[in-house]
Amino acid sequence: MPNPYPRLTEPLDLGFTILKNRVLMGSMHTGLEEAKNGFEKMAAFYRERAQGGVGLIVTGGIAPDLFGKVQPLAAKLTNTKELAQHKIVTEAVHDAGGKICLQILHAGRYAYSPLAIAPSRIKSPISPFRPLPLPHFGVKLTIKNYVRCARLAQQAGYDGVEVMGSEGYLINQFIAERTNKRSDSWGGNYLNRIRLPVDIVRQIRAKVGAEFIIMYRLSMLDLVDEGSNWREIVTLAKAVADAGATIINTGIGWHEARIPTIASLVPRAAFSFVTKKLKGEVNLPLVTTNRINTPEVAEKLLAEGCADMISMARPFLADPDFVNKAITGREDEINTCIACNQACLDQVFQGRRATCLVNPRACYETELVLSPLSESKKLAIVGAGPAGLSAAVTAAARGHQVDLYEARGEIGGQLNLAMKIPGKEEFKETIRYFNTQIRLQNVRLVLNHKVTAAELIAQHYDEIILASGVTPRRPNIKGIHHAKVLTYQDLLEHEIKLGKRVAIVGAGGIGFDVAVYLMTDMKQYFKFGLSSFLDVWGIDQSLNARGGINRSATQALQPCREVYLLQRKATKHGASLGKTTGWIHRALLKKSQVTMIGGVSYTKIDNRGLHIQRADKPQVLDVDQIVICSGQRSSRELQQELQDANCTVHIIGGAEAAGGIDAQRAIRRGFKVAAKI
Repeated sequence: MPNPYPRLTEPLDLGFTILKNRVLMGSMHTGLEEAKNGFEKMAAFYRERAQGGVGLIVTGGIAPDLFGKVQPLAAKLTNTKELAQHKIVTEAVHDAGGKICLQILHAGRYAYSPLAIAPSRIKSPISPFRPLPLPHFGVKLTIKNYVRCARLAQQAGYDGVEVMGSEGYLINQFIAERTNKRSDSWGGNYLNRIRLPVDIVRQIRAKVGAEFIIMYRLSMLDLVDEGSNWREIVTLAKAVADAGATIINTGIGWHEARIPTIASLVPRAAFSFVTKKLKGEVNLPLVTTNRINTPEVAEKLLAEGCADMISMARPFLADPDFVNKAITGREDEINTCIACNQACLDQVFQGRRATCLVNPRACYETELVLSPLSESKKLAIVGAGPAGLSAAVTAAARGHQVDLYEARGEIGGQLNLAMKIPGKEEFKETIRYFNTQIRLQNVRLVLNHKVTAAELIAQHYDEIILASGVTPRRPNIKGIHHAKVLTYQDLLEHEIKLGKRVAIVGAGGIGFDVAVYLMTDMKQYFKFGLSSFLDVWGIDQSLNARGGINRSATQALQPCREVYLLQRKATKHGASLGKTTGWIHRALLKKSQVTMIGGVSYTKIDNRGLHIQRADKPQVLDVDQIVICSGQRSSRELQQELQDANCTVHIIGGAEAAGGIDAQRAIRRGFKVAAKI
């Protein structure tokens, strides 16, 4: 058949027009697959992305049989009774002018279920269940189930399927020596170990005909011991191409790998060099992926010949109109994915529906609807942090007249502090987006002005939204006002130079961020970008090492100062951090030799330093400074006076709840309040 995605030959232009047909929305589980009326909600979710210019959409993983489900209630496609719900999705995408593929994903030993199966009885470190080894007939049956799933997908109206062969799922488990210890015809030498993916692709092609897209997600960098080497990866790519694949997509890293691949500290397009190396080895279009979040980066990769197509998943959570905005010269209007994982992956791994920190409508398109106004109101919003910004641009977009007051000389609030942390610079994109929206939505922005209640009352606003944020909380420790003591806000806002020995009081998210900030080598690691990142995490840039990792070459981060990270709890440091990123923060601080101490009580602070007790034993930390990261207080100075004047007042963001700085909650709350006024 004529390949619908031939190799890129046309020249690039400054309008990003090539992105129209060269960007696909990569697979990402949303939780809608299992939700009540979830397929109707998925239809709305994918329809908006198709309308936004995505060339090809790939669904979240759907199991081909009962044993392949990631968890007992996960979605599957195994019989004709399930076709109707899938047709809701495919028809919505096609009506919007898009194409969509169903990803077939068999969890293998990653299944959170006692029914987990695998090539060998080797337990995964991310599941409590030891899998049962597949017998020979079981492998044959699994292949048939893949083929059945693909045929059902075709009947449901999908334009193709993606066979998930990477990230450490079942197919990847058969391929790698790490998890395949079989001695039969499905194990042993490499050609035996790749029989499963090759037979799956070949038999699917025989069943679905020549016009149906078969994308194969190939693990080009396992990032685990006993993974594939480059020669083997090329062998598999050629075999899959010969078996009938249409496109080869890039997979990076197993889920159990202890190397970050998509977090914000990963340089943009960090792994595209892997896809580029495969170019010329196979005569199929290649897709590159991971940490590609702006049209400039995507177009540059195409121009440099790294790939024929670009895959992005989370960026389309952040902005469904990404492609259309890029190709019409409105790239400054794109709501950029900041790779925080807080509202998407972290929530999915907790069994909750995915959404997006910077776009609360993601996966809630049928529920968070901006209804037309019956009358326009005059609104005041106090505070241009994330909550106030979200409320301001949302209310103005609906047609309200909005005045936004900010005491400081710039918008962003706590985001301005967050973006100073090495690895969190992407928050600059969120501030840039809101600045653009303020201009487009005609919000009247008043900076450098701490508005008073009397001013607000005199302006006769119909409603007032207080988004006045938080102030750092100082714990009740004797000597808390000593000259050695400063808050995280003091440190980050004024970029105060500290001494060689520093104690951090509080080991929540802010405490971890401050610890990263204090390590000069960490700043150098981020400053020098991709090469430093690969060296620090021991990634073999030649790709010759098994799994792509060379632990002997891993670089340590030399500490520039002695840092103590303290907490009252005796539990593991960072227990409250995000599931998909917390381990990264702990690993970085370990590499930087930060001393983590738990189960402490604070006695006093004096010229000698910080006095603590641990297991009833007194200890003095002889430190130059003590940075307080032990929580915040809501700032609601205007609330009572406004309410006494019978003003209609809404309180959002940190002013409403100061329990941790939560930009996701703030932006979502700002949106919802503005949507109802």
